[in-house]
Parts: sequence; C-alpha cells; structure tokens
Amino acid sequence: MCGILGVVGQSPVNQLLYDGLQVLQHRGQDAAGIVTAEGETFHMHKGSGMVRDVFRTRNMRSLLGCAGIAHVRYPTAGSASSLAEAQPFYVNSPFGIVLAHNGNLTNTDELQADMFRHDLRHINTNSDSEVLLNVFAHELAQRVEGFELSVDAVFSAIAAVHRRVRGAYAVVAMIAGYGLVAFRDPNGIRPLVLGSLQSPAGQTEFMLASESVALDCSGFTLLRDIEPGEGVFITFGGDLHARQCAEHIRHAPCLFEYVYFARPDSVIDGASVYQARIRMGDQLAEKVLRTLPEIDIDVVMPIPDTSRPSALQLANHLGLPYREGFIKNRYIGRTFIMPGQAVRKKSVRQKLNPVASEFRGRNVLLVDDSIVRGTTSREIVQMARDAGARKVYFASAAPAVRFPNVYGIDMPTRAELLATGRSEEQIAQEIGADAVIYQDLEALMAAVSSVNPELREFETSCFDGQYITGDIDAAYLDAIESARLGAKTRDEESTSQLIDHNLNVAEQNLM
Repeated sequence: MCGILGVVGQSPVNQLLYDGLQVLQHRGQDAAGIVTAEGETFHMHKGSGMVRDVFRTRNMRSLLGCAGIAHVRYPTAGSASSLAEAQPFYVNSPFGIVLAHNGNLTNTDELQADMFRHDLRHINTNSDSEVLLNVFAHELAQRVEGFELSVDAVFSAIAAVHRRVRGAYAVVAMIAGYGLVAFRDPNGIRPLVLGSLQSPAGQTEFMLASESVALDCSGFTLLRDIEPGEGVFITFGGDLHARQCAEHIRHAPCLFEYVYFARPDSVIDGASVYQARIRMGDQLAEKVLRTLPEIDIDVVMPIPDTSRPSALQLANHLGLPYREGFIKNRYIGRTFIMPGQAVRKKSVRQKLNPVASEFRGRNVLLVDDSIVRGTTSREIVQMARDAGARKVYFASAAPAVRFPNVYGIDMPTRAELLATGRSEEQIAQEIGADAVIYQDLEALMAAVSSVNPELREFETSCFDGQYITGDIDAAYLDAIESARLGAKTRDEESTSQLIDHNLNVAEQNLM
C-alpha cells in the first residue's frame, strides 16, 4: 500500500507536494519521493524513511517547477526495503517520463520477460512499479510521430497498458515538456481522486491523490474519483483531458481500504470512510447480539486508532458504556531490528499502555479493525487481563483474514494468518480471549454500500479467497509465499549477522 500525489499548478508546487505527502504518510513510512517539472527538466529527490526525514530545506529549494508528482512507499510482500526501490522512477525515453504507482501487478514476471525479449528495455530493480513505467514508456514510444506527442497517443498508450498489465494500479506520471498523466486499473481496486483549485490569477490548478484528505488539506475541492480504466492527461498549461481507456471495466474497490488503510476523513469512491466505519459498528453490534445474546459486557473499548468509530457506534447500539482503555504513544520511533518474540512484545507495550482503572473488575469488549497474525491481539488481551479485567471479549470490525492479498497490501502467508484453519473458538483460545466475534463479509460490504449505494462490488480476496483479476491460483500463491519466506530468511540471517558483529565489537572494546 502506497500513497501517490500529482499536481499541475500555476506557481511552485514543492510545498504542496510535501504537505500532501505528510497527509498521506499513513499509507507508507518506508520511503518518500518528489519529482517536479520545470520546462523540460525534472528535479527529483527521494530517500528512505518518513517524509519529514527525507526532505530538508536544501532539498525543497532544488525542487523547482509548477508541476510534480510524489509518493510514499509501503513495501509489499517480497519487495526490498531500500532506496533503490523508492519512487518515483524515471526513464529517459521517450521524452523523459517519471512515474509513481500504488498497487501491485500480478504478472510482473511475464512483463519483465517481454521487456527483455521484445521491448528491449532493462529493469534495474525488483519493483513492479519500474516494470509498469517501462511498459507505459514503450507503448508511448510506439505512438510518437516525429518529435510530437498527441493527446490521442497518450490515451492509446494507456489503453495498451491496460491490455498488457494485470493487477491493481493507480498511477501518476509526468512526460517531460508535455504534462501529467494519471490512470487507474480496470477494476478500480486502488483509489485515485481528482480535485481543483482556482489560482489567484483565475486559472484552474489540478491535484490527483490516493485520498481526498490530501485535497482538503491543500485547499483543493474534490471533483470526482478517477473511474476504473480511465486515463487523465493534464497539460502543463492546465488543459484537462479524460477518456475511458479500458475495454472491460468493473468497479470493485478494495474493501480493506475502508476497514483500515484510508484516513477516516477521506471520501473514497463516493463513500465517507468515517461513515462506513460507523455503519461497521452497527453491523458488528447486531452480530454480537445474534451470536452471544447472553454475553455480560460492562464496557466497550477500541484498540487505537482505526477502530474508534466502529467501537463507539457498537457501544451506542448496544447501550453500553464506551471507554478509552488504551493510550497510544504517538512519539515512539520504528523498531528496525526486532530479533526475538520478546522484543516484538515489548514494542507493543511501548506503543499501547492500559488505563488500569478502566479494566479492574470489569468484563470488557475490545474492538479492533481486524485480526491478521494475532500476535498483537494476543498481547493486548494479556495487557487487559494484567490490568485487572475479569473477562476479555474481542470483536473485529472485519471478517476473518484467511488469504493473502496480492493487490498491494503486505499480508503474511496463509500459514502465518491466525484465522487459517481455525474456528472462532480456536482463535479465541489462541489470543487468550473469552470469545471472539468477527464481522460477516456480507455485513461489511453492506456497511460501505449503505454510505454509497452505487458501490455494489468490492475486492475482498483476503477474506474469501476470490481474486477479482482471475489470474491467481494456488501455484501463484505458493510462489509468492516461497519468495516471501526466502526474503524473511535472508532478513533474519542479516539481522543475526549484525547482532553477532555488534557483540564482537562490544567484546573487543571490553578487552
């Protein structure tokens, strides 16, 4: 999962892009990058880490120009966490193109082989985003007449990308000397919105972003979502062109965006994320009443922060007190090396601390957005018991996560997912809860659809194993899980070597 941003303005956009990335920081903390366009020249700066750490004043001063794109990166399964894969990516032909991408391609290996055999393009990293850039660049080059680029050529190239590429992708790109391009996969899995702003001189400026909150915080007005399969081309002069570029489209946004990833103050595909989470609380309350009618609950508590709207509405629906039982430390840094389970547990306790008076002698219902591995859930349940809770029930605003997500969300292998092969009773036993209540998938979809009735279909593969692109089978899942386990083994070996090295240095210093 990543965050993307694109702006065509009438004045320097470096600050706009920086501010927009700050607002989209929740979508990726691994790396950040900005590219601006000044005439036919690109200015780029990117690096590993949070937005505030990547960009300094000297970097911002060098990002000249009235148009630009930006990206925050969240590495997906099997990808490296390194500067080499920080986005945006660049190719120098045709014209010079930079591209930033949110999502995950499912036929990357096939595309890479085509790049080598037919397109005669070289891929420098393991990133599917670089592959996507080269596919777009190749298709655009086939449609350039002389040294001129037409609007029709841009949309024809996007249509060719749709025919060749499978998976999930929302894209912003710039073509040197011409303008900003954006497009969304034909299933509309990953979000992309368009906004506008009138400049002081009366000219229209445009912004594209993963979430509407980036528009709000920059003073832009949300115009609409980019449609599945649609392409948008905004010239550097401010002319907006839009065209449907896919032959077959479905509108099936990722349901997990509403559960967890998107900010609650965003509107995605016409549905308020906050209102969707409120409705999830209503649906979950009904599930509690149906499945555990005799349950004795004294208080409802959220696991900060995403589950708050659902937990509050659930408490209201059931007529139960709502309390903040856990306080989140918002200032803790990332734990980069966590070699053992004891250290992982310690990191959870550093981030969350219980308010003992709210637990002591009470039966508590904890509400979280989802349960994936169960490691954090197990630790939280134990923290509640240590704080004096008599009984601890655990409710999930999402259904049981039983399958990997291959469309841009970094989820564990099937063997690592807590719900794989376990009943709700067994899951409760695994995390130490007295009972576990999961949202039903139909209820979750109904919660989001009730906010925007035009949303009738969703990408729900991590819950039901139904992959909307139609190209995912057991062999594909086995392959990505094998790659993930191989990467995990390499990471563990590197960590072990680093620890051994540090211990040796310490011993030598003591001699």
